[in-house]
Amino acid sequence: MPSDHQHHDAAPTITDVAAAAGVGRATVARTLGNYGSVSDATRAKVMLAAERLGYKPNALARSMTTGITKTLGIVVADVANPFFTGVLKGISETAKLAGYDAIILSTDEKLQLEQDAVGVLLAKQVDGLIVASAAGRHDDILHLTGAMERGIPVVLIDRLVDSLDTDSVVIDNREAARSAVDSLIQNGHRRIAFAWGPVTLSPATDLEQMHRILDDTLWSDGERLRGYLDALNDAGIPFDTALVTHVLKNEGQATRAISGMLALADPPTAIFTTETEATIGALHALQARNLRLLKDVSLIGFDDSPWAAVMEPPLTMIRQPVRELGAVATQQLIARINGDVSAPSRHVLPSTLIARSSDGPVPSAVPGT
Repeated sequence: MPSDHQHHDAAPTITDVAAAAGVGRATVARTLGNYGSVSDATRAKVMLAAERLGYKPNALARSMTTGITKTLGIVVADVANPFFTGVLKGISETAKLAGYDAIILSTDEKLQLEQDAVGVLLAKQVDGLIVASAAGRHDDILHLTGAMERGIPVVLIDRLVDSLDTDSVVIDNREAARSAVDSLIQNGHRRIAFAWGPVTLSPATDLEQMHRILDDTLWSDGERLRGYLDALNDAGIPFDTALVTHVLKNEGQATRAISGMLALADPPTAIFTTETEATIGALHALQARNLRLLKDVSLIGFDDSPWAAVMEPPLTMIRQPVRELGAVATQQLIARINGDVSAPSRHVLPSTLIARSSDGPVPSAVPGT
């Protein structure tokens, strides 16, 4: 009577490869694990035998021998965000070329989830970490310093943590924002709304309080707001706290906050947005108040996307080198894994302002206000 179970030949083992190559098990282990000393001729025999038998090395067993798992741990804020999608493509492509796998965890910008994610990745014995940290400039970073003390290199991506001395790959957020806002000012705008500002229970009452708030906010957010403030200061335009959002960072809250700005007695004639959801929220707010993009209110946003080019009018956007961010961070991390002990480096990549048609001169009057 036939068995209910299918019988398969057992997978070839390291012993089988050793017998086929006519060498010892230890020699096969050194060859396939890429450690220790093996002659070219012996290596060729072992590799040919492994290929002929269809031998697949046990990654866990190899890691126990070499201490290397060929795995990178990646912690990002939101895998659904198009920005991080592009970054992850750069990471995965570069890691694959170097023979590494990646484990990716998302934190929803919550520091506790980030700390938990790092713990999980360390338990998986990753060789290094790339982290887009949710920590503010001076937040608790024991999960990252603890990893580094264990010999696990950490590369920060997209944002810095002032109190952590490690490699990082970022763009010049402050200059990108300053340049974009300056272009609006050159077109005559003096009432320029900013989203996202820092999340607070109440807005800053003056410029001095705003700077104190920025000292404890997420680095990338803070740098973009600093660039906005730089452009206003250079042009002699007074800071107006009513034009900076302080709500939770989601599309609905952006719509509500920007709608409120557009209802002011002296509303903004231009909007600068620093995230995709903020840009979409701004477009909803304009639509709700029957205001036309460019004709009534100008807009420049961060994070260029294909849909921005097919809007009517097409949106002027800041394009970040997302794949390059991921690729450079991965290259730097693998260099550390391979023994690079040079001083921590900061790679600052340029962004590009893609000029389209959503920003222009101040209209003579803003209807609907």
